[in-house]
Amino acid sequence: MRFSPRSVGLLAAFVTVTIWTAFILIARASAQRSLAPLDIAWLRVLGASMVLLPWGWWLVRRRSASPARGAAVPSSLWGFSPLPLHLTMQLGIFGGVIYCLLAYSGFFYAPATHASVLMPGSLPLWTTLLAAFLLREHITPLRATGLALIVVGDLLVGGSSLLASLQGGSIWRGDVLFMAASFCWACYSVLARRHGVDAVQATIAITAFALVTYVPAYALLVGLGLLGSQLAQAPWSEIAFQMLFQGVGSVAISGITFTHMVQHFGPVRSTMITALVPGLSAIGAVVVLDEPMHWNLVAGLLLVTAGIFFGVLGVRAAPVATSQERA
Repeated sequence: MRFSPRSVGLLAAFVTVTIWTAFILIARASAQRSLAPLDIAWLRVLGASMVLLPWGWWLVRRRSASPARGAAVPSSLWGFSPLPLHLTMQLGIFGGVIYCLLAYSGFFYAPATHASVLMPGSLPLWTTLLAAFLLREHITPLRATGLALIVVGDLLVGGSSLLASLQGGSIWRGDVLFMAASFCWACYSVLARRHGVDAVQATIAITAFALVTYVPAYALLVGLGLLGSQLAQAPWSEIAFQMLFQGVGSVAISGITFTHMVQHFGPVRSTMITALVPGLSAIGAVVVLDEPMHWNLVAGLLLVTAGIFFGVLGVRAAPVATSQERA
């Protein structure tokens, strides 16, 4: 059976939004189980590597069969990354290692409702500011309005956590980690656009970088007793699930489906579709995880979502690097 391009685009959009929403809910639920945040990041890299590294090896071998193409874009990391080493390192540091360490650590302090607003919600803010600084993109009045709404929404969510910290609360730490993770992913997105990197190749490259750097370094530190790990005590079912969802699903599958969605709907409409993620994940956190939804979270969510839509309207005058965004 052959599907029409529209059907493929709709299916890709559905899968992308579902995985991005589930990423926030599952990461928060996992933080309340047996694994440590660095354990989950380690399993994420291993799971993604099972799918993406053979793919990268095949891309490099296919490209090497054409001397002109192979000479134009050198590979690295023993032929598993389809990008040159300096670019693989730049993208891998922000998008392959630091992002997931910050994001997973944040879920151990703050609830998923906070992550729903502060991670995907603030991503357009950081991306626009970095693009204006590094790529010299013009910020239109509509985009400036959207950024202002996002800032106010973030302050409504994070400000209450900072006030609670005066009484000994620790949620603010998760909020800071979520904002830092969003900033790192924005750095990755803008760098990928600056160098004109294909989304699939960039995803393969950051996975290869994380495999050869974070995976052995973490294993060594755990083996020497310098870091604590719960992998030995965790059930195999949870380990396998984290590898499949966090690695194969959240990295590989959503990266492919988001690329197809952008190809069919374009970057502007794709951003409007992914703007559903903050609201859906916040609702899911209340229904599935039984998290409270206070007035400041509702107001912050509405402001951030409105800010994203204003930013999308302003994109038509100056496109934003959205093709690299994911969970």
